[in-house]
Amino acid sequence: MLIYAAVCPHPPLLVPELAGAAAPELDRLRAACDRAVRGAVAAVEAGRSGALIVVGGGPVTRAHGPEAAGTLRPYGLEHTFGPGDPGGPDALPLSLTIGRWLLEEAAAPDAGALFQSVAEDTAPAECLRLGRELAGSAERVAFLVMGDGSACLSEKAPGYLDPRAEPYDAAVARALGSADTAALAGLDPRASRELLAAGRPAWQVLAGAAGETGAAGETGAAPFDAELLDHRAPYGVGYFVATWNRRA
Repeated sequence: MLIYAAVCPHPPLLVPELAGAAAPELDRLRAACDRAVRGAVAAVEAGRSGALIVVGGGPVTRAHGPEAAGTLRPYGLEHTFGPGDPGGPDALPLSLTIGRWLLEEAAAPDAGALFQSVAEDTAPAECLRLGRELAGSAERVAFLVMGDGSACLSEKAPGYLDPRAEPYDAAVARALGSADTAALAGLDPRASRELLAAGRPAWQVLAGAAGETGAAGETGAAPFDAELLDHRAPYGVGYFVATWNRRA
């Protein structure tokens, strides 16, 4: 059963060594991520039969074990995150690599986390099914969900300015801040792809793991105390940090 979820973004610039002189611009975002990740680790450590699963987008849908490693060498940082081979068949995609870095920053590199990548084109129904499956993998499951919002929020954004981007991200922020699983489950894959919203598959896995996705007429609110810790778009890309804590 999912008992806790931390939602974080995965820009390479989250790593201060890559951001250089611009690193202070994301200090508040890093602090929010650290708070959320520490909550996930603590939730699993608080009881027996716990599992910490990092979920993020990737080229294919597949599970990675706790030894899996990633690297940010393509972005100019010669460092490996994790004990495995970042160039091998079990290499982590960017989203999970940043998730692994966040665990290291939270002083939990040996948390025994599992890593689940979700292909960018995975259909919502399959994301929801995967979420339910992961939530049922242990008595107490905590998620670290990695996902960026639209990359079309300004003229200097990677995808240039799209007028649909701001309302899209606002809807995601509301959903993450209220544990609205129906809203997350209803995110349109085509619109998400056009707006370069990389987090859509991982957020829908979270929706499936959290339980009911809401029937007609229901709000879709899951039995979680949710908090949106941060929401910003400093480079024209939407970044969200949120926590979902299951009510006793």
